[in-house]
Amino acid sequence: MAPDRRRSAPRGLAFLTASVVASAALAPGTALAADATSRPEPRRPAPTASPAPPGGAHSPQGAPPRSPAFGAFLHYGPTGVRRMQELSRWLGGQEPRVGHTYLPGDLWDNIEGAHGFLDSWAKWRRAKADRMLVLNVPMMERNEAHLPDRTVRRLLRRAAAGAFDEHFDVLAERLVALGVPDTVIVLGWEMNGITYTHRCGPDPDSWKQYWRRVVKVMRSVEGQRFRFDFAPSRGMDAIPWPECYPGDDVVDIIGMDAYDQPQGLGFDEQVSEPYGLRHHVDFARKHGKPISYPEWGLFRNGDNIRYMLRMLAWMDEHKPLYNTITDYCPHGVWLCSDNPRASALYRVLLSTPYLPRPKPGPSVPAEPDTDAKPARQPAKQATPAALPSELPQCTPVDLEKWLKHRIGDSLTVCPRPAERRR
Repeated sequence: MAPDRRRSAPRGLAFLTASVVASAALAPGTALAADATSRPEPRRPAPTASPAPPGGAHSPQGAPPRSPAFGAFLHYGPTGVRRMQELSRWLGGQEPRVGHTYLPGDLWDNIEGAHGFLDSWAKWRRAKADRMLVLNVPMMERNEAHLPDRTVRRLLRRAAAGAFDEHFDVLAERLVALGVPDTVIVLGWEMNGITYTHRCGPDPDSWKQYWRRVVKVMRSVEGQRFRFDFAPSRGMDAIPWPECYPGDDVVDIIGMDAYDQPQGLGFDEQVSEPYGLRHHVDFARKHGKPISYPEWGLFRNGDNIRYMLRMLAWMDEHKPLYNTITDYCPHGVWLCSDNPRASALYRVLLSTPYLPRPKPGPSVPAEPDTDAKPARQPAKQATPAALPSELPQCTPVDLEKWLKHRIGDSLTVCPRPAERRR
């Protein structure tokens, strides 16, 4: 990934160590990296594929797609759970039903789920049947230590031989014991870049073998119903992400982390660039998988209201299984005050319920009844895809007022000064 395309990682270890260790009573231990040849292969039941997700735009069963579940990354620990309710209030009562968090990538003990770290998220997930827990799981400890390629290559080869299997066995058993066996596992995210130790580029073949081992280990735990999300970053990055794809039998969802970058790149180019948004959708359709956007948001182009509108429209059109915006600066819309116009747009559109589109069909015009009173027309409701791709240069206050009154109609001009409420 070119330097101006790189974004900050989600405040990985420095932020996490300070906040989560205190609140979740983590107990870091010694890293475990035993040679695979010295560990006997444990006996396990035959692995079974995770159940196919219900609905989704690219469901292999051809089930009708449902309105996408949305959420946000708000914090790693209990603070994130509390903020889910606050975000819902900000959205006028619309409930984000996707909770998104990350496991620390510093030590293997923490990648195993650490004692107490996942408890609050599991409790949130269990509270309602339609909620979804999305968990980003690192594939290597020291995951943000910027290790050289030669070290990463050596680690990947050990991993492909089974050196780290036991850690994922512990994690799977912990998730099942917590009552969240249907967690979506975003395993080794952004593997096509250079940020993480769990990157694919130094040895794609070993990386794919490692992914397959992790999925086999976690699926072999009794009671699991995990879904595994393969989520590269958008675009070319360090290696074409299809070269890291480990196979349809070990992938349930094909995701993409998609931020508004690099500087000056328009949304149409984000769609059409090599391995961009269009390639992602087409690749998933070809492989019979639903899509997702585990991370998305603003980044290199400031308070970009056009990006916000076009990305929401794109997701409304292609129906990802879920999407979670990264809600801290510079990416976010609620916790970040740097993007007031995009925030106003997100708030208005996500506060508007998604309605099913009527199926097109023949209609017979009714005979006019001259004596009948004209029926009251229902207020227009629209999904983001019904909105135009260009917006005026309004202030955030004007924009929010205008959209609330005009949603579903033309948005080609700002309200004139005389029309503005004082």
